[in-house]
Amino acid sequence: MASMGNERASSSSSFTPCWTYDVFLSFRGTGARSPELKVTKETGYHLGQQAGGGFTDHLYFALKQKGIFTFRDDEKLERGKSISPKLLKAIEESRFAIVILSRNYASSIWCLDELAKIIKCMKETGMTILPIFYKVDPSDVRKRTGTFAEAFVKHKKENKKKEQKWRATLREVANLSGWHLQDG
Repeated sequence: MASMGNERASSSSSFTPCWTYDVFLSFRGTGARSPELKVTKETGYHLGQQAGGGFTDHLYFALKQKGIFTFRDDEKLERGKSISPKLLKAIEESRFAIVILSRNYASSIWCLDELAKIIKCMKETGMTILPIFYKVDPSDVRKRTGTFAEAFVKHKKENKKKEQKWRATLREVANLSGWHLQDG
């Protein structure tokens, strides 16, 4: 995958995207990464005092060590703010999206908007989506049960217009073949 950064996808249409990133990581920051992770020149990365670090951190640095050019957003979005144009552009310019669906993923309207954009890119540019169901059952995502149901109760009050699109987006990603990780 490392050499794919400059490849062009073959397609029967006249549109041939040029990939800037091999992978776009989509995840909910809370609990998914360790604030104690520090990058060093000698080791590539170093886990601080927090035991184990976060799953997303481990994945990101493993991809990086293999030479896979990966976009991971490090900014925190304030409540009520929309996704930045930089983030949308990074999604569009990625060949693959790894979507880490954790218990609190659907509680973030930012993650849901990001996922809707990823699904749109899958349909329009042929982006490959690789879902990881991290400590969550794929059927909870598909049927919006458990913490996904709780998140949608809140979203129904705040974002009625987008709710149906988010429901369809979650159902679509949950129907893709992926990895179901219970430990981590």
